Amino acid sequence: MIESIAIGSFDGIHIAHQELIKRADGVVVIERGFGTITPGWTRSLYTQKDTFFYMFDKVKSLTPKEFVAKLKSDFPALKRVVVGYDFVYGKDRSGTIDSLRADFDGDVEVVDEVKLNGISVHSRVIRELLKSSKIEQANSMLGRHYKICGKVVKGQGLGAKELVATINLKVLQYSLPQGVFATKTVIDDREYKSISFIGHRQSTDGNFAVETHILSDFGETVEEAQEVWIEFANFIRENRKFNSLKELKEQILKDIEEAKGIS
Repeated sequence: MIESIAIGSFDGIHIAHQELIKRADGVVVIERGFGTITPGWTRSLYTQKDTFFYMFDKVKSLTPKEFVAKLKSDFPALKRVVVGYDFVYGKDRSGTIDSLRADFDGDVEVVDEVKLNGISVHSRVIRELLKSSKIEQANSMLGRHYKICGKVVKGQGLGAKELVATINLKVLQYSLPQGVFATKTVIDDREYKSISFIGHRQSTDGNFAVETHILSDFGETVEEAQEVWIEFANFIRENRKFNSLKELKEQILKDIEEAKGIS
């Protein structure tokens, strides 16, 4: 029975979110459809707590009192609500921590701002780090390696013939860092050490691509439209244009050796 809940948008389930979540029995996600770190249901992958979703379009017109009444109706045993220091809610964001304390007849616990190396931890900060390909800093704020999910698509056909074999993915919703990264690729719940490229293929067709190369001998068959996860460990280098496929392949082989040395 849920007696305490943490409420928020929770895109990322980062270390500040975890401070709220660990104080509650369950998690209420206000789903705005803007999540790009842990979009949609994937938030539930990063917590063992029961996770409930309130669609923003369904609750945005509720007054603060109506919102609290909904919480009490949906969670009849509710005794405690946990929120962040900047939490607002209800129609026109008119609900505040003071109104929550006034309208809710249980305890309201407010979690203070969480900082890492002097920087306030927020989803928007992590998105900017990912945009800048600062994957190690983003991982520190997340408290884990950043992960994306995509579906296998047909590549340009050069990899296995001229360069190295890659799995090509179509990725939607996620914030995408760009460059070459040491990664793990997860296929059918099995992890493989890998190296991944995200960006425009400047040396070949110029198209945007998400590609991953498994570092070990890989005898599996990966079907088109199959879901594959990529977990980012370290940034290796920026994307750049090479004068020939031979030059590109030489650089890829160097990248692979560097990725092999990263755990």
